[in-house]
Amino acid sequence: MSRTVYLNGEYLPEAEAKVSIFDRGFVMADGVYEVTSVLGGKLLDFPGHLKRLARSLSELQMGNPLSDDEWLAIHRKLVELNAIDEGIIYLQVTRGNAGDRDFAFPAEDTPPTVVLFTQSKPGLAANPQAKTGLRVISVPDLRWSRRDIKTVQLLYPSLAKMEAKHRGVDDAWLVEDGFVTEGTSNNTYIVKDGKIITRQLSQDILHGITRASLLRYAAEAQMQIEERPFTIEEAQAADEAFFTSASAFVLPVVEIDGAKVGNGSAGPVATRLRELYLEESLKSAI
Repeated sequence: MSRTVYLNGEYLPEAEAKVSIFDRGFVMADGVYEVTSVLGGKLLDFPGHLKRLARSLSELQMGNPLSDDEWLAIHRKLVELNAIDEGIIYLQVTRGNAGDRDFAFPAEDTPPTVVLFTQSKPGLAANPQAKTGLRVISVPDLRWSRRDIKTVQLLYPSLAKMEAKHRGVDDAWLVEDGFVTEGTSNNTYIVKDGKIITRQLSQDILHGITRASLLRYAAEAQMQIEERPFTIEEAQAADEAFFTSASAFVLPVVEIDGAKVGNGSAGPVATRLRELYLEESLKSAI
């Protein structure tokens, strides 16, 4: 059965959705995106995703084409039309069709291109990797310096993820000036003596929506949190390591560059944080 997608005000069968070859998202990676998870047919952390979308658009000098209520209505309609119980909704806004390829921005009245589609992912909440953990490698962070903007230019994270795949592991952690920035598509953490350690917010990392919610829940649960950079060596010597993202929630990391983390299995802090995130985020899901 074909998915129904959203394109510039229309709900269409995916095979009928067409975007111009001159679209700035295609020729310049001139666009931003968001991914919202769906559990039980409801949207997780949706206000946070809309807030970050507005910030990303503003940083690229793009207007927000829709109101918060309109974004919500489209998301809910796609969940309904595609019968999504567990999965994700991807949205993308580009600077639109400039009529030809040009480095300069098109006229301000050029309509943006707005695309949304769903991906059904049964078992999203019951991911077996939450128990088995993941293995990662470290690679140099060679991305541009505005990683706080959630743009569609994802070539280097894709190359890093493929390097991990070629080396027989699950993902890569990116390292700059000796410190971990983040994963290919996630925020990174270690646990030492019960303290949760994660890099502070800056232009160096994406301001994760799951990260923000999880740290709030952890603080409310009286867990210790320290926001600072950490090295790969420190991560290898930690009691636990894990990462967060909108679609993975919280997943433990049990090996880094071939070195076992802790006892090599999912630790109690990461396990409890995943439970806590799912419990609390479902309470506020819409």
